[in-house]
Amino acid sequence: MTQATIQLHQSPQVRKRWARASVTALSKVPLLRKCVGKPFLAANEVLWNLLPSSLTESPLLLPYGRFLHSLVKLQTTRSQYFGTFFLRNRIELWMLYCLVSTQPKGATLKIAVLACSNGAEVYSIIWTILSRRPDLKLVVNAMDISNDILEIAKKGQYSMAAPELVDSPIFEYLAPEEMRAMFDKEGDQASVKPWLKEGIHWQVADARDPELVNMLGGQDIVFANKFLFHMEPAEAEKCLRNVARLVNPAGHLFVSGVDLDVRSKVMRELGWTPIQDMLEDMHDGDPQVRRDWPWRYWGLEPFTSSRPDWRMYYASLFRAPENAD
Repeated sequence: MTQATIQLHQSPQVRKRWARASVTALSKVPLLRKCVGKPFLAANEVLWNLLPSSLTESPLLLPYGRFLHSLVKLQTTRSQYFGTFFLRNRIELWMLYCLVSTQPKGATLKIAVLACSNGAEVYSIIWTILSRRPDLKLVVNAMDISNDILEIAKKGQYSMAAPELVDSPIFEYLAPEEMRAMFDKEGDQASVKPWLKEGIHWQVADARDPELVNMLGGQDIVFANKFLFHMEPAEAEKCLRNVARLVNPAGHLFVSGVDLDVRSKVMRELGWTPIQDMLEDMHDGDPQVRRDWPWRYWGLEPFTSSRPDWRMYYASLFRAPENAD
């Protein structure tokens, strides 16, 4: 080996690339991924949490974080969860307003919210639009597979002390003035204001149902957030393809809370366009899922522009082709 070659291999850039490539290769070895168990992950979690975020979110440790996350997903049974928050991702909601702000006065918008859970996302969407554009008419199809949680959503009444059926503080992200604007309070109960309930069609339905598009019809905007990552990848991919059929030509799909490789694969193959505006901010807009990476299967990895496909891989807002079927 020549002296020049030795110096090249000793350069920090080369060592970093080798380290990332080695970890990536190890993460693809099935036997290794199956043999390492919970003690290995527990030890890594302790050490990982001792490191500053500037290091754990750096390009140097990102491949190792992905490796750990792949082990977590391999060893965890995925299941649906109904906890959520009002105004959960403010950047996403701001982008929603940007999309509808150009609509002519009095226009009608068809919006579908899939896996709507206890209604927090539905009411957040409606408040975001109508608090700024009260002239618009919204036809909102809100659906979930659980009739019990849907009844809570329809009622629009939430305990300030202990939200029903879920274990999340759903008002955590609301400022006091937003609470006053969205709710009427009596004792420890907060009820969604009547004007926010208008135009909502609640129904029990499954996003995987191939008859979904016949049931709801074409939609201008579809929200498919925070439920696909509770499915195994093959099932999530099939479901996402089914959901995409709901979106009208040139319509928009918000889809966060999904394995990133599943989402990017489906959107690329369908020929959808990732919206670039505030892409990174939307990706980082839900602090909970960002905090949970890599130790929970639903955790969301840090954004990095070092990926050649980062525009497709990290986007969570897409536009359907003009000639979509």
